[in-house]
Amino acid sequence: MGTADQQYLTIVRNILEHGYYDQNRTGTPAYKLPHQMMQFDLEKEFPILTTKFVAFKYAVQEMLWIWQQQSNDVTWLNERNIHIWDHWTDENNTIGKAYGYQIAKYKQLDKLIETLKTDPQNRRMIVSLWNVEDLPEMTLQPCAFLTMWDVTDGRLNCMLVQRSGDMPLGVPFNMTQYAVLVHLVAQVVGLRAGLFTHVINNAHIYENQVEGIKLQLSKADQAYDAPKLWINPEIKDFYDFTIDDIKLIDYRHHGRIKMEVSI
Repeated sequence: MGTADQQYLTIVRNILEHGYYDQNRTGTPAYKLPHQMMQFDLEKEFPILTTKFVAFKYAVQEMLWIWQQQSNDVTWLNERNIHIWDHWTDENNTIGKAYGYQIAKYKQLDKLIETLKTDPQNRRMIVSLWNVEDLPEMTLQPCAFLTMWDVTDGRLNCMLVQRSGDMPLGVPFNMTQYAVLVHLVAQVVGLRAGLFTHVINNAHIYENQVEGIKLQLSKADQAYDAPKLWINPEIKDFYDFTIDDIKLIDYRHHGRIKMEVSI
């Protein structure tokens, strides 16, 4: 079993056994625990769950939509048969001033890459999608909203802070897509991928997801080893990556587990 399954299943088991049960914005009650954390050494292992299928290509393309396309227009995703944002679109098929809009508005990715190349010991390498001024104009205020970056001994480390984490549906995407992001940024700035730390302020399981999570937990003893990540070594510009340049090798997994989205 890889460390992704180990750490993730420990958190969801603790939520089911010790979580606080209450109502929330969506109207669907949930079990939650605050301040949960996972940490992965990306040189040793690529974090993706094997106790259920995770749609790797969809997760990566959503990350590219935010960080590379720097877009708020869901049409780009729809053209690739990705519909995870359809519940939150406005009349123009956008998500307002959320996610990629904030990266583009302040050229945050370009500034991060330039700083990593020219001043890697800078302690102010932060990308924030939480812009208080624009929050009212976002159809969904960002869940994974902050990354903090560090370079130590030639390794690029990243901490992702997530205000709200839907453990069955959102977090498996987030942990995998941000691990890919660290690898991509590391490659274009000439570093090795290092630690990826994922902090979730409110880690929750909705009441209507409990049976699905229990099914996934029953697969714990049958988890597979982690796959390998392949990135096209010829790509040196972040904006040149395509989905065909990013692949998983030997991703063995159990089947899909259908669970409800709470909006």
